Amino acid sequence: MLFGALTATMLGGTPAAARPEDRAPLALPSPPGGDNVRVLVFHASAGDEPPTVDAGIEAIEKIGGQGPAAERFTVDATADASVFTAPKLGTYNAVVFLTGAGDVLDPEQEAGLETYMEAGGGFLGIHDAARNEPYSDWYTGLVGARPAASPATAQRAVVEVGDRVHPATKDLPLEWKRPDKWLNWSANPSGQVHTVARVRERSYQPGAGANGWDHPVSWCRDYDGGRSFYTGMGGTAASFQEADFRAHLRGALLWTTRLARADCQATITANYKAERVTKPNQPGQSDQIGEPHGLVTAKDGRVLYIGRGGGDNSAPVVTDWDDPDIGKGQGQIHVYDPATGKVTLAGALTVFGNKGGGDELIKNEEGLLGIELDPSFLSNGWIYLHYTPHSRINRDTQMAERRVSRFTLNLRTNKLDLSSEKVLLSWPVQIHSCCHAGGGMAWDSKGNLYIATGDNNSSQFSGGYSGNNPQPNHKGVSFADARRTAGNTHNLNGKILRIHPEDDGTYTLPEGNLFTGKEPDEGGGKTRGEIYVMGVRNPARIFVDQKTDILYAGWVGPDASDPSTTWGPAKYDTFAAVTKAGNHGWPYCMGNKQPYRDRNLPDPSKPLGWYDCDHPKNESPNNDGLVNLPPITANTIWYSPQGGGPDYPRDANGIPSYKVSEQKFLLPWLKGGGQATMNGPVYRYDATSDSTTKWPAYWDGKWFVGDFYDGDQPRHAVLTDPRTVGKGGLPVHAESLKKIIPVGADGIRNLMDWKFAPDGSLYVLDYGRGFFTSDAKSALWHITYQGGEPTPLAKDLARKAE
Repeated sequence: MLFGALTATMLGGTPAAARPEDRAPLALPSPPGGDNVRVLVFHASAGDEPPTVDAGIEAIEKIGGQGPAAERFTVDATADASVFTAPKLGTYNAVVFLTGAGDVLDPEQEAGLETYMEAGGGFLGIHDAARNEPYSDWYTGLVGARPAASPATAQRAVVEVGDRVHPATKDLPLEWKRPDKWLNWSANPSGQVHTVARVRERSYQPGAGANGWDHPVSWCRDYDGGRSFYTGMGGTAASFQEADFRAHLRGALLWTTRLARADCQATITANYKAERVTKPNQPGQSDQIGEPHGLVTAKDGRVLYIGRGGGDNSAPVVTDWDDPDIGKGQGQIHVYDPATGKVTLAGALTVFGNKGGGDELIKNEEGLLGIELDPSFLSNGWIYLHYTPHSRINRDTQMAERRVSRFTLNLRTNKLDLSSEKVLLSWPVQIHSCCHAGGGMAWDSKGNLYIATGDNNSSQFSGGYSGNNPQPNHKGVSFADARRTAGNTHNLNGKILRIHPEDDGTYTLPEGNLFTGKEPDEGGGKTRGEIYVMGVRNPARIFVDQKTDILYAGWVGPDASDPSTTWGPAKYDTFAAVTKAGNHGWPYCMGNKQPYRDRNLPDPSKPLGWYDCDHPKNESPNNDGLVNLPPITANTIWYSPQGGGPDYPRDANGIPSYKVSEQKFLLPWLKGGGQATMNGPVYRYDATSDSTTKWPAYWDGKWFVGDFYDGDQPRHAVLTDPRTVGKGGLPVHAESLKKIIPVGADGIRNLMDWKFAPDGSLYVLDYGRGFFTSDAKSALWHITYQGGEPTPLAKDLARKAE
């Protein structure tokens, strides 16, 4: 029995045998339908009628009677294609293609469907509808993609529901587990359509035509004057009995019928514009940009960005420790004003940070490392800078002072008053050896300042595995033992600190840090109260989402290209969503608590036992903090040259096998190679903003994660589950940004920092193509959204809100 089925006569159709040239062009109202909202379900098939027809019609009829009266609609159904040449087609707000698999429309009928869409109609295609009209390019564009070889039987799989605002998906589970016949696509439509949900291929057997991690299953787009929504789900009759699948169809129909507005432009790459806003520096000058190292946006739209300390290629580089100018450079602060397009060199600090490249016992990553603006910046002009002053280095011991200081910027001239410095916090760092200086800073909603510090250790003395070789030292200070720094509860390096700056230039300690600094453990005096997170290696970029006060951080891993059954995991670059103070593992454990192995003395090339991630101990001879450390918290994202989220079978003691042949990848959307994490922001959509270039609400709450490099490395917006975030839970969905934030030689190849401005647009720093210098590609970029507001426009809604 077909519920609500219509005959061609009832629809006023013309006999299909009539010649097209004998018929007048189809005239339809614009937009079709009206406030008496009606939906046409078309279910013709090239072969036998599939078993989904009755179930689909019944489900759509029930959907039409659900919800508030203003969201209800009536349903008609037919298998007679002559409806598409009948004027009555214009009385329907949306058309549903329930079946397909062949030529179900003749040329004139297809032209009628085109006319309907051009007039502003709505289209919903379900499952086999993607097989219709196989020779029509226009219809391919309407549905968005064509099936490739696909499994014929239903399988249970996980659907990642990435769009949390579209009416078709906003009420669905983040990870929607359901059975269906999953279609593969001959060409992936991502970037050409707006994908609202993906099927996770590792949750089922996708067959030979698999699409990989980016496997769209439901999407939409504004098409040829109308609105098109397609779902590859609905391949079984049982699908239409599922409450969540009906909710999915209902939301799609609310949009296609013009009963609700929705943004189906948000991930279409052509809707974004990337512009370089700074010019190359004039020869021998840094009038536009220094060696790019960080940016921050002010509430009035100004962008402030810093140069670490390497000059242009003509700048002198001194590497001789007997020379008083060893490593001397200029850490520059520039201001870009989008209102005028003008760049101002606000000032420069004389830093230790210009030793050029080379071996790790030559080069250096110190300098001007971080910038933040005071929450009241527009009234007080205060800027916080994280840097290594050249005046405080000791050339004999090769030690330096790192500090965070407050300066005042003249808000009228954009010039920095260097005499206004107030040093909030300072601590010693070794500068005999490179690398991993960290540097990022961020505020939470309570006025606490987070400061990211690197472990400041060489990675050359442990084979690229755990930085736990205690022997190399310069005048008694180890430079290859991260247990002296990151793993040390009494050392501020390899940490994310949290302090509360006071107006007089001092700071207090907020409650909830990892230590109070007054712990009596092991005799007392072995902790620092500023530590919020320990066990990080090189957190160059951090961000705090002030809506949730969750801290987001990323840090670079060591150098081993492959896992070792002797020493542990390969290099893991890491991202972590941090909801409370904790120990994030380095140099004891990485990823999802995968341990390294301890080293023997006096021969550190000989292994000892595996570290215990739940009960770590710092037994380094270079440790002056606690031996018994806080338990290690698993991280959110980690990746190696082999892939994203490497994991292994574990033995009875919980030790991974670390065998390449047994690796599985929990995060198949990313891979590494040359790796350098660049943590990004969490976007927050401001519905009250009148900005025409703000990124859409689709991105709200998504965390932007990237890498300095632009090959196989991450440049994605990810979605986390609030139930597992901060507890080692993996992201549930990822959206590639590589076509929105363009990669390649003439794009943003070396992403150094990225922040959203108050108007909702994105600024990105490209480091350039040389290291420890600035060059013609060093630049500030601006990424704006050009897709317009959600559709249909408010004036075109079928039923206006009262």
